[in-house]
Amino acid sequence: MADTSINKISQYLTFRVGDEVFALDVSQVREVLDLITITKVPRSPEFMRGVINVRGSIVPVVDLRLKFGLSKTENSMDTRIIVMDLFLDGENTIIGALADSVHEVMELDLSQIEPPPKIGMRWRTEFIRGIGKHDGQFIIILDIDRVFTSEELVIAEPVEPIKSEEL
Repeated sequence: MADTSINKISQYLTFRVGDEVFALDVSQVREVLDLITITKVPRSPEFMRGVINVRGSIVPVVDLRLKFGLSKTENSMDTRIIVMDLFLDGENTIIGALADSVHEVMELDLSQIEPPPKIGMRWRTEFIRGIGKHDGQFIIILDIDRVFTSEELVIAEPVEPIKSEEL
């Protein structure tokens, strides 16, 4: 089971989806990519935009806006793909997630983070580790391991790397 506790001081990658600023623990972030061509996979869930090639490995890409009940991400100069590690059903899974923009890596002290409120939240509270406060702004700290289920990410099962002669 993944450790979902928040340490005394942690580093988070902040990014925007819609009007909200979200954060992921940097230990779960592999890299941030500029938007590249995403190959659509037939019969995949609507929020599953397709797959990309990351150094010879096939990585599924999800649209966080669609997953969170918003409109589809519109590609812009600021759109990024956050490649991250998820821990699902006892296994590590790599996925990419579309974000409207990626901001910075910041440190948040435990005193700057509160548990998510039980009512009045636009987002499902089981997806949220806490609400951070930084420079007068609220930052929703995601528990990314809980945002997706293994059934939703069947496409994300480990795939053999693409051989250079297949490219």
